[in-house]
Amino acid sequence: MVGRNPVLEALRAELPVRTAYIAEGAEHDSRLREILSYAADHNIPMLQTTRGELDRMTGGAVHQGVAIRMPEYEYASVNDLISAGTEDPHGGLLVALDKVTDPRNLGAIVRTAAAFGAQGVLIPSRRSASMTAAAWKSSAGAAARIPVAMASNLNQALTTLGKAGYTIVGLAGESDSAIADAPGLDGPLVIVIGSEGEGLARLTRDNCDALAGIPITAEVESLNASVAASIALYEVSRARA
Repeated sequence: MVGRNPVLEALRAELPVRTAYIAEGAEHDSRLREILSYAADHNIPMLQTTRGELDRMTGGAVHQGVAIRMPEYEYASVNDLISAGTEDPHGGLLVALDKVTDPRNLGAIVRTAAAFGAQGVLIPSRRSASMTAAAWKSSAGAAARIPVAMASNLNQALTTLGKAGYTIVGLAGESDSAIADAPGLDGPLVIVIGSEGEGLARLTRDNCDALAGIPITAEVESLNASVAASIALYEVSRARA
C-alpha cells in the first residue's frame, strides 16, 4: 500500500502491517510524523530506501515517499456482506462491479461506498480489478473500513443476494428509468455497475430486478464507473433519507 493517507488509515485501522518504507529525503508533514510515531510505538520495522527503489517496489505508483507491506488482501464472502447488511436500518446496501478493470476505479468506488454507508463492494474473480496497491491508494484509506468480497461467479452471487431479500438494480445508460424511481430503495439493495465501455454483461442484466439510467447529454457517450457509482449512491441516500 502506498501514499500517506492510505498508509496512515491502514495503521489507524490496525491492519497487519509487516514493514514500512520511507524514501530518503521525503518531506516531513503531520501525516508522515504520525506514521513514523505509530511505527515506533507498535514495533513496526521502518526501513529507509532510495526513491528509485521505492518506485520499483511499488510499480511506479505515486507513493509520496512512503509505503507499507502487508499480507495478501483478505476478501470477504457474499455471506459476510449479507451479515453486515443486517446491521443497517434498511437491511443493507452493496455495490457490485461487472468488468470494472481499472484498480483506481475500484478504489474510488470503495471510497464512495464507504462515504454513503454501504456495507461492502462485490467484485468477480475474473475480468476485474482487484485490491492492489493502486486500488488501496485510490480508496484514500476507505478500504480499511469497508469489506470487498470476491465471487468466483458474479451472477451466482447476485442470485444469492436476491434470495436473501436484496433488490438488484443495474445501471444501464439506455434505461429511461431514473435511479430515484427504481424499486427497493428503502430495503436491502445492490447497485450493479458495469464497465465504462461495455456496460453490464447480458447475463448480469438478466439477474437484475430493474435497470436504471443516469441522464447525460448526447455529446458524452458514458460516465466513468466511479462517477456513475457516486451519482447512484447519492440518489439512493436521498431516497432513503
